[in-house]
Amino acid sequence: MSGTSADTRRCAYLDSRARPCPPCRPEEDHDDVSRLTDLIAQAKANDPTLGADLEAEIRVLQERRPFGLNFERHQPEAVELPGRPVRKGDKVRVLPPRGETCRGDQRLWRVARIEAVDGERVARLELAAADAGETATALVDDLVVVAEFRDPIYPGLRSTGRVERGGDKPFHTVINAENYHALQTLLYTHRGKVDCIYIDPPYNTGAKDWKYNNDYVDGEDLYRHSKWLAFMERRLQLAKDLLNPEDSVLIVTIDEKEVHRLGLLLQQTFPDARVQMISSVINPSGAQRRNMFWRTDEYVYFVMIGSASPGRWITDMTRSADAPVKRRAIWNSLRRRGVGNSRSDRPGCFYPVYVNSDGAIVHIGDALSSDENPGDEPAITGAQPTYPIRQDGSQGRYECNPERSRELLRLGYLRYAEHRGTGTVQYLRESEIRKIDEGAIVSRGSTTAGYADLVWSDDIRAAVNAKTHWSMPSHDADQSGSRINRLLIPGRSFTFPKSLYAIEDALRFFVQDKPRAVIADFFAGSGTTAHAVMRLNRQDGGTRRSVSVTNNEVDAEQQVDLRRERLRPGDGEWESQGICDFITKPRIRAAVTGVTPDGDAVKGDYKFTDEFPMSEGFEENVEFFTLTYETPWRVARNRDFAAVAPLLWMRAGSQGRRIDVLPEAGWDVADTYGVLANLDRAKGFLAAVTHSESVWTVFVVTDDDRRFQMVCAGLPERVEPVRLYESYLRNFEINTGRE
Repeated sequence: MSGTSADTRRCAYLDSRARPCPPCRPEEDHDDVSRLTDLIAQAKANDPTLGADLEAEIRVLQERRPFGLNFERHQPEAVELPGRPVRKGDKVRVLPPRGETCRGDQRLWRVARIEAVDGERVARLELAAADAGETATALVDDLVVVAEFRDPIYPGLRSTGRVERGGDKPFHTVINAENYHALQTLLYTHRGKVDCIYIDPPYNTGAKDWKYNNDYVDGEDLYRHSKWLAFMERRLQLAKDLLNPEDSVLIVTIDEKEVHRLGLLLQQTFPDARVQMISSVINPSGAQRRNMFWRTDEYVYFVMIGSASPGRWITDMTRSADAPVKRRAIWNSLRRRGVGNSRSDRPGCFYPVYVNSDGAIVHIGDALSSDENPGDEPAITGAQPTYPIRQDGSQGRYECNPERSRELLRLGYLRYAEHRGTGTVQYLRESEIRKIDEGAIVSRGSTTAGYADLVWSDDIRAAVNAKTHWSMPSHDADQSGSRINRLLIPGRSFTFPKSLYAIEDALRFFVQDKPRAVIADFFAGSGTTAHAVMRLNRQDGGTRRSVSVTNNEVDAEQQVDLRRERLRPGDGEWESQGICDFITKPRIRAAVTGVTPDGDAVKGDYKFTDEFPMSEGFEENVEFFTLTYETPWRVARNRDFAAVAPLLWMRAGSQGRRIDVLPEAGWDVADTYGVLANLDRAKGFLAAVTHSESVWTVFVVTDDDRRFQMVCAGLPERVEPVRLYESYLRNFEINTGRE
């Protein structure tokens, strides 16, 4: 076959029993029909009568849809794995010739065998569809492995670099992967351990901003809403298992295109959670909407699980944190307002409080006896008595007895004030007095009326409850999103980055009291969530760690140009332009180091809450990974330990030294975990684990349950034992088939 081009050889290799070369045949797009429709079509092909009957019955069921969110669960998603070597038994697609811009053959083939022909590796293919009977032959270089989401995967991680500026702090991790498979992977490392998930998923605007089954979804797709819901539901189901069921939150941002569908989907996926939506102004100038109001905001859903609830902050989110809500100490009415507020309920709390003409309380009288009424009290010159009389004129009572009121008066914590046109006696509750004792509230002396003049300390701002409409200058997506990206990675553009401070604020409400929180983002984009977590750590000395997942997708327009240059996914020049390698990794690296990809100090300063030069960076550690796809038999036989090793390290907390190779001694103990591969050396291993108080997880490589239990018996109670590779294989088998 010498003298022929690679593209010509490819066409020549296609077996005579196969269909024409993909670029030459009409494209069959099965994405526009549901999985159910596909199954009916198969039934009709085998038995037309049965197929017609099924179709009729299903039509009746579709007309009786229950109340709630209903959408088509489209055929299982599939993802192409251009970096994965082609092996016998793999599902593959045949790529179009280099230089072609069409999608080519989207059918799935299965590799029956691989052989050498004229010095080239050639794959014999069988169409993967049941009973298809079609075969073909193609160059291995012209195939791409495809993983359907209903198939089990056995993932590993390959390190692609790290930044270390945080000493012994745990590492943030950034994973280049399809996020559905990454979520399956994280179920092995973080199941039930994530405190907060923040995601900014595709908004489904119709502008080809996301893919479903290897094809961009545009505004002409009649199924785009149901595809988006199916796409989101699969990922939310996995995310649900990552979150701590006792106390965690899922935060999702969205615009008006899918806001209502998303709300219903969240309610259905998290039926026991409390779901609340807020609106946040992100573009004060407004984005044009044809024949509609201009859009200035987006929506943020908070899915609060277990005991999770928003904390308080120095602003109610309707104004800048630099102009906090003005607030003084809270004075409450001394007259009881709630249950048991009658004189008869506590007779000892019905007494006169004497007030002079200047509005100052000068004396607290004794409680009146049961046969006494207002007017029977002793007279005090220059002062008038006031009683806890209710609005209907009946006799109420004060919150405390005369002795306690006298003590409050002495301290300056009792006053007489005009309220709603009438005079009322007010006092400080114990909660406010504690703030004075703690220094949050300070006294500037006494007023002319004799009570304490109380204000919040200059060092401690008043914490207030956030409201459901946020209008913060710091949340401007252009100024605090795009501009920050331009400073960190000059010359590299990313469409619609979030405001750094908007994510920081959203996270703070739920992790401000969790300095060791784990925060995940599986639509990480440019990496803003990880950046926001670092800012929170700097503000309070926390060691929170983020797990960011993004793919290395190239945008639709750029893909066309790259294909014309005869490039394909998997080629180095193609991958270098992907979002993870071109945007996410350099942006996070620049944020930590304070240095741009070109080696210059990052210009500009951070604003709001914590202001400092961006060139200072952060004292944080980050490692970058790419998800790999392993074979289960190699994993089970310890032949892929290097790929699994980062997963063990992440499960143990992503901190300290990682055990990347199985030691000759048969075991190793790192900072937070240990690995025992030779159970004959268990004695030394157990001694090392017991001696190290920081180790809390061990991985024992054995197929023998009895010997595994013997090792477990020798471990300290604080240590979690995990059996390899049984736990690994089982995790990825039970998390398959969630379609």
